[in-house]
Amino acid sequence: MRQTRREFVRTLFVATQATVIGSLLPRTLLAEDARNGGLNFVAIGDWGREGEKDQQDVATQMGIAAASAGAKFVLAVGDNFYEHGVSSADDLQWETSFETVYTAPSLQVPWYAILGNHDYHLNAEAQIEYTKKSKRWYMPSRYYTRTERIDGATNADFFFIDTMPMAAFDEGEKFFEKKVPRHDVPNQMAWLEKSLAASTAPWKIVVGHHPIYTGGQHGDTPFLVQHVLPLLQKHKVQAYINGHDHDLQHLQAGDVNLFCSGGGSKPRTTSKTPHTKFALGCSGFMAVALQADKMNVRMINDRGQLIYATSIARDA
Repeated sequence: MRQTRREFVRTLFVATQATVIGSLLPRTLLAEDARNGGLNFVAIGDWGREGEKDQQDVATQMGIAAASAGAKFVLAVGDNFYEHGVSSADDLQWETSFETVYTAPSLQVPWYAILGNHDYHLNAEAQIEYTKKSKRWYMPSRYYTRTERIDGATNADFFFIDTMPMAAFDEGEKFFEKKVPRHDVPNQMAWLEKSLAASTAPWKIVVGHHPIYTGGQHGDTPFLVQHVLPLLQKHKVQAYINGHDHDLQHLQAGDVNLFCSGGGSKPRTTSKTPHTKFALGCSGFMAVALQADKMNVRMINDRGQLIYATSIARDA
C-alpha cells in the first residue's frame, strides 16, 4: 500500500524523533534513576510468543534496563501467552514463553500480572494458580492491590484490574465470550471505587489490559471511558498503565496519564489522537522511576534505544 505524502512525513518525523532521543543513552538515565532512590520498575504487555525474535530482543533489553535501574518488580499487563493463553499451571508455555525467555538476573523479581483477552481463550484461572508454583509470578486473583514503598515516608498504591469483562469483543474472539465473567463487573467496580477511596497513598497507579483512550488498532474502550476514567479522575490517580495495542504510547485525559506498554512482541502501527503526547508502533517496554514528588517514564525499544521520556509531577 502506498503512503500519502502526509503519512510519509509523519513516519519520517517519528523515525527521526526516535533516533534523536535514542542518542540520550537510556542506561545512563536509568542508572541516574537508581542513584536517586525511590521505586523503580519495568512494564511489559502482549509478550508471550515462545521466545520468538521480537520477544527475545525485548527481553534482553528489558534485562539490561532493569539492571541499570535496579528494578524492584515487573508489571505484566496482559496477553501473557499467545495465541490462546495456557491450559493449566503445568502448561509447557510457562517454560517456553516465560521462564526460559526472561532469564536475566535483574528480572528474577516479582512479576505482578493481570489477564488480557488472549489469556481467557483457554484457562485464565491457571495463571492465578501458577502464583503458588512460581517464585516470581504473582497474580493472586483477577483483580487486586499492592502497596509499594517509595521511601521512608512515601508509598504508592497499585490497583490491578481485570478489564476483559468490561471490554467489547473483537469479531474473531466471540468463541470465548462465555468464559468471561461479565456478571462480576458491578462487584469489581464497587471494589475499585472502595479501594481508591480508602487509599491514602500519595501515588495511585491503576493497571489494566485494555486502553482507555488509544491511537492503536483496537480503539478506545467505551466502558473504561464512561465508568473507569471518572473514578480515576475523582480519586486523583496519576497514571493508568495498559497493553492490548502492540505499541508504546503516552496519552493524557485531564490529570490522568495513560501509558500503553504493549510492545512485548509483534508490533503494530499506531496513530495520534487529541489525547496523544507520544505514539510509536514498535517492540519495546516501559521503565518507570517513581520518587516522592515525580514519576520518570522511559520508553525503550527492542534495540535498547530510548524513544521517549517524560516526567510527571505528583500533584500536577
